[in-house]
Amino acid sequence: MENETIKKQVQERYAHIARQQLAGAPASCCTADVVNCCGTNVMIPADEITARGALPTEVVNTSLGCGTPLEIAQLQPGETVLDLGSGGGLDCLLAAKRVGAHGRVIGVDMTPEMIALARANAHKVGATNVEFRQGELEHLPLDDASVDVIISNCVVNLAPDKVRVFREAFRVLKPDGRIAVSDMVARAPLPDSLRTDMAVWAACIGGAITEHEYIEAMRAAGFVEVQKVSGGEDSAAMVYSAKFIARKPDPRAVSGMS
Repeated sequence: MENETIKKQVQERYAHIARQQLAGAPASCCTADVVNCCGTNVMIPADEITARGALPTEVVNTSLGCGTPLEIAQLQPGETVLDLGSGGGLDCLLAAKRVGAHGRVIGVDMTPEMIALARANAHKVGATNVEFRQGELEHLPLDDASVDVIISNCVVNLAPDKVRVFREAFRVLKPDGRIAVSDMVARAPLPDSLRTDMAVWAACIGGAITEHEYIEAMRAAGFVEVQKVSGGEDSAAMVYSAKFIARKPDPRAVSGMS
């Protein structure tokens, strides 16, 4: 399939989900024929929701993630954070609590309806250190070396060109910056029957690549210290949730400069 066809179909699917959620109706990235599409390891730990102030249930319920990268991102006060594919904004709002008033969180999503949903959620909780920008992950609307940390939750699998996504992430990350991702990966290469089914792709399955391919895509973009933190150990599922971390090298450290 052409990349633009995939992106158009995914955007239409998530625009529909966002409209449902804006109207107060429950919605999921899964479909009637692709149930439990995010597999196991999808729950957001309770302390992420309550430790720094409770978020409204209707905001929490807009999450379409497969776990949370916040467990491994180790966010610090004052940092600037970018969320790739921010959706309804839950991870951004949780990150905003961690980086505090002197920090900043930017969410990027290609779907206008998701941007509207995220902004509405930020308004509900009074978050002032969060902003949402419409844009494609392959062409991020950010300057070079402008963020300290990148997070992403169950989104890169939806992109047809994952290496391009990671190259853009590498570009906007500051030297020695880090990336933490929770995403769906495949235990083995998926058959064409799944990879060409747009309902399955939009359900975070059809676009999943293997752990090895995922790690190699990050390395190809320039990241170092790439590793899988968790995922797939307690399940024989064909597609499952996994977490990855990596770092952008600092040329000054390599050359011995302080």
